[in-house]
Amino acid sequence: MSWKAIRLELARSPGFPDGSPERAYLIQLPVDDQGIVDLDQFRRSPELATVHRRWPGDRDRSGYVIHKRAGWAFSYAPGDSDDEDVFHLECHPLRIGEYVTVTEPDGDKLPYRVTLCEPRAAA
Repeated sequence: MSWKAIRLELARSPGFPDGSPERAYLIQLPVDDQGIVDLDQFRRSPELATVHRRWPGDRDRSGYVIHKRAGWAFSYAPGDSDDEDVFHLECHPLRIGEYVTVTEPDGDKLPYRVTLCEPRAAA
């Protein structure tokens, strides 16, 4: 198990028939050899679990990957109003070619494809 840098790019979806590599998240999480998030390691160092969102025409956003009672989310500020829930992150593998669904605060559910998963660069 190690901390990984993981890139998620918008997959094919309404309005984006070919997906959009410009609409992406770069996250850092501890994952095991199967690509599953290691919750124990996450709990030891939650401050290392970061997210950076890049969308054209919108300012970049940086925050944390958080574990909530109902699952996982990307959070950019205190409170729940800006949280972007991540569907089944606790059991879905984060390996190149796999898909993750992110729910935006407005309720839109968008598919993202894992395009990078490599050891995290040393700080």
